[in-house]
Amino acid sequence: MTTDPSTDPQAPRTIAITGAAGGIGRATALLFARAGWTVAAYDLDADALEAVVAEAAGLRGRVLPRVLDVRDGAAFAECLAALTADTGRLDVLLNNAGLLRSGLFADLDLAQLQREIEVNVTGVMNGMHAGFPHLRDTPGSVAVNLASASAIYGQAELANYSATKFYVRGLTEALDIEWGRHDIRVVDLWPLFVQTSMVDGMATGTTDSLGIRLSADEVAAVIWDAVHPGRVARALHQVHHAVGTQARVLSLGSRFSPAWLTRRVNKRLARH
Repeated sequence: MTTDPSTDPQAPRTIAITGAAGGIGRATALLFARAGWTVAAYDLDADALEAVVAEAAGLRGRVLPRVLDVRDGAAFAECLAALTADTGRLDVLLNNAGLLRSGLFADLDLAQLQREIEVNVTGVMNGMHAGFPHLRDTPGSVAVNLASASAIYGQAELANYSATKFYVRGLTEALDIEWGRHDIRVVDLWPLFVQTSMVDGMATGTTDSLGIRLSADEVAAVIWDAVHPGRVARALHQVHHAVGTQARVLSLGSRFSPAWLTRRVNKRLARH
């Protein structure tokens, strides 16, 4: 009798990660590989992916690299189909790939703004659409989307980026409801600024006010916790995970403060 790997508790669990060649994606890939997971690492940078594979050598899990442009929905679907043909399961899909362009909206190049939307919005949409049948066929699966604390309130000098993260937040909330009947949890993360190449050379009023304090490893640890919720988080069915003290304070404040006060706080932080 052949055991179905999607229901076999002894089979290595599988996670697919976009933007896995650096920053949060790389830190998460190595964290899950240390724990014995099979990690599908997707990115546009083939050389950086090979560096992640080399760094993961000797860990309990294995890293399977593949070049992927998340804007290509057909390629995304083909990658996940090939992965599950190999592993028989998709326990976690992490939509992490993203771009950040900072500055006054009217001063930014239109093509850069459009590319930011294509990666941050279309890329996540493609991942969720392609991932659904494989998540559905794996009991207890989780889709994790990287949103941002800028999905709490629109951020000056990050207007387009912030808008893309509102999309991620809305999609996460809606699909968590839609997909609950398929035993799929959908969650997102709300980190503030993280010390990765994404913020190299970035200077905004908000970064001046709050600093760039989070590390990629700290965010990866919260991803691990979101995939493995404790009893309280599971009972409350936590969907949004603010990362770091600052993001938790901002999230809590926006929940209970009137809209005019939330706007004033964000204006003050942005120094506008």
